[in-house]
Amino acid sequence: MTAGTSATTADDGEHVLVRTEGRAGFLTLNRPRAINALTHPMVRAIDEALTAWEDDPAVGTVVIQGSGERGLCAGGDIRAIHDDARAGGTASFGFWRDEYRLNARIARFPKPYVAFMDGIVMGGGVGVSAHGSVRVVTERSRVAMPETGIGFVPDVGGTHLLSRAPGELGTHLALTGSQADAADALLTGLADHFVPSAELPRLAAELTRAPAHEVLPRFARPVQPGRLAAARDWIDACYAADTVEEIVDRLLDSGVTEAKETATTLLTRSPTALKVTLAALRRARRLDSLEAVLDMEFRLSCAALSSADLVEGIRAQVVDKDRDPHWTPSTLAEVTDADVARYFAEPADPRQIR
Repeated sequence: MTAGTSATTADDGEHVLVRTEGRAGFLTLNRPRAINALTHPMVRAIDEALTAWEDDPAVGTVVIQGSGERGLCAGGDIRAIHDDARAGGTASFGFWRDEYRLNARIARFPKPYVAFMDGIVMGGGVGVSAHGSVRVVTERSRVAMPETGIGFVPDVGGTHLLSRAPGELGTHLALTGSQADAADALLTGLADHFVPSAELPRLAAELTRAPAHEVLPRFARPVQPGRLAAARDWIDACYAADTVEEIVDRLLDSGVTEAKETATTLLTRSPTALKVTLAALRRARRLDSLEAVLDMEFRLSCAALSSADLVEGIRAQVVDKDRDPHWTPSTLAEVTDADVARYFAEPADPRQIR
């Protein structure tokens, strides 16, 4: 995970380490104590590096990785978002706009963009990795979009990625926020290759000397089918329902212990976030580009900033850590169609993700 990094640490104030070696450019997210959570300056720094490397003939491959031992990136800096929301601010609008533009840029970057998705890769971490052209997972990978647990909705193109997973696997991951291991990430299209974590330093070194398409086959290894493959039948049957309430009912009536446990998990998530997420996934399936989905997600995020559930969810999970959020409304039945529709309205700042 830390292959190719310099000796600079986060204490030096450099939260994205940018360097080149041979034919590769390395981006190292460098906030290890925060599991490399993304800040607005970090998003700008990544974008600036991609601008410099896009037309640089000396750089043939870009590699993004995380410092420390815990993971690539745990997501956006949700404490800052929490403080902005509590204050009734709009600073998060600018962060999301630039972050989502970066996600779109990564997806269309003209050179191999290799993401080392080692350890924890969640939320914004998925955005800076899973849109890349070469996504590498390891036995340590835990990939997730856990937003419904904090009263938010999958963003950074997450609804684009998950809506295109086989069957209803993406719906399951989006609504529950469950973590995908390497096998599950490969099955759902969130990753391309499995490489043992211990091999990442050697892989990084080889990428400085040869093109990614020549190097990866020498390192990629097969993986055994994972948890989601075994659960595919009940997941597809239950999550094909049109409403969250019906999904929960199908899970409870399925006769499958794991499905019933999943229903219990769903009932701990923000009811509003669950309904908005399901609607977003269904819309994302019909949209014809990542940029169109990111435009939609920008509206959802802006609406969420003024919701009670986002502040309460982050408080419960991250600030006070009592794991006891009090959602408003507190039940699925109380969330109206109008409540959901509000999230899809045009935002106060209508600039699109282009």
